[in-house]
Amino acid sequence: MLGINLNHLAAEDENQQPTAAETGTLIALMFRRTGKEAKMAESIYKVIQLVGSSDTSWEEAAKNAVERASKSLRDLRVAEIEKLDMKVEDGKVTSYRARVNLSFKYGGGE
Repeated sequence: MLGINLNHLAAEDENQQPTAAETGTLIALMFRRTGKEAKMAESIYKVIQLVGSSDTSWEEAAKNAVERASKSLRDLRVAEIEKLDMKVEDGKVTSYRARVNLSFKYGGGE
């Protein structure tokens, strides 16, 4: 299971502001040094939220999410585990799920 639907992540408190990951974008400034001259380069990263699953572990669930995303996204940067949970059926754990915030360099118009 791999999804990018953020509707199910709505805060219980309707007054709570969304996080950067939930709004979908994160802007970061990066500095590059060229010789003795410091040059500031502007880079923009998009952050998406994925849910990976596994029958064996949370680590495998997170890995599945990132590896699946890497098949269609380029320039992946950082994966952050936001939440771990388990699916339970008849009192037994049937799968492990990891909610992952994944950033990649946004190449729109570059």
